[in-house]
Amino acid sequence: MERFDPDRRRLAIGIALLAGFVDATGYLQVDGYFVSFMTGNTTLFAHDLVTGAPRVLVPALLILGFILGVSLGTWLGDLREDGRKRRVLSLVIALLAAAAAARGSGWQTPSLACLVIAMGALNTALSGNRRNPVGLTYMTGALVRLGQALGDRLGGRRSGGWSPFMLLWLALMAGAVLGVVVTLHARGAGLWVAVVYAAGLLIFSERLSARKTS
Repeated sequence: MERFDPDRRRLAIGIALLAGFVDATGYLQVDGYFVSFMTGNTTLFAHDLVTGAPRVLVPALLILGFILGVSLGTWLGDLREDGRKRRVLSLVIALLAAAAAARGSGWQTPSLACLVIAMGALNTALSGNRRNPVGLTYMTGALVRLGQALGDRLGGRRSGGWSPFMLLWLALMAGAVLGVVVTLHARGAGLWVAVVYAAGLLIFSERLSARKTS
């Protein structure tokens, strides 16, 4: 986040809100598994594997789907030097729309597959940096930065650059809260709300790009 200019930080925060929203709807749909939080799915996979749970393949397939999404987003983003955000966000919108349509038709497995691939791809929207990628659908790194800043304060040192990570976490939290509320009160509309919001992110991204080239 430190290397992002203010506009890209705002877009990153907007993407984190989308990730929280989608993860909450997916969590409720699959009854306790995640479509963007792969650390949690890894723990659940280990638990299910040891205890012989009947759904042991669910977290394993979600993890593989997430990796596939990251791979697709990386490949699509790297096709050309410009237009990375447009191509990746368009892929995410298409996958979210497919997930919403599948859920509306009662096809839970295809819906989940589209959701987890979309969340994997979403992490590649802002950066092609291989060594220092910015996680947009999981917040462990952001919370570590907050803890480091607090440790610096306790040691009498001032630490800058932590506020964007706080905003990133708050955005994910806000998105998750909204996702739960919408899913519980209008289950069929939840993913379509995500599609519309993702389209808004794409429009915002295009305006930022146009402003930089003008």
